[in-house]
Amino acid sequence: MKKLGFLLTALLALTVGHAQDFGIGVKGGINVASIGGSAYSGLGSLGTKVSFHLGGVAEVAISDKMAVQPELLYSSQGTKWSYGTGDNDLKLDYLNLPILGKYYFLEGLSAEAGPVVGFLISTNQDDDDRFKKLDVAFAIGASYKLNENIFFSLRYNKGIANINGDSYTGNSQNNVLQISAGYAF
Repeated sequence: MKKLGFLLTALLALTVGHAQDFGIGVKGGINVASIGGSAYSGLGSLGTKVSFHLGGVAEVAISDKMAVQPELLYSSQGTKWSYGTGDNDLKLDYLNLPILGKYYFLEGLSAEAGPVVGFLISTNQDDDDRFKKLDVAFAIGASYKLNENIFFSLRYNKGIANINGDSYTGNSQNNVLQISAGYAF
């Protein structure tokens, strides 16, 4: 994990060194998370879990209309679970690294899309092998810069990797709607 952190820091520093325009900031907001896929079919009902995300963001301008936006976010995800008379929330906490391409089609308003790599850092499940440690999703969304410092975003992260551990059958993916507000320095 330390090697990955060093690699990401070095990559970001290299990108910043060659960037014409660069900004950093913080963001946080609400997650509306669920688990999709075939693994839990017929075993009760899965609902949405409302939680949060928080972290840092950078934006590196490529041109007047295009930018790359790497982020590093703590993201609480999972689902609400209802099976028979028992209810339980599945909590999956990730350190997510989205790398988004942004296109500004109006002043302050941009569309964004790109991959999200997530590293599972904790869960409320006793079995450590229940979920894979690596998650991959595709993000699509939009952001609006109110002014030079304050911005808002709406994003949907659609899981594309199976998050179930190797000893579990079926496929499950994280699906997360994120509503964020942030401050750029």
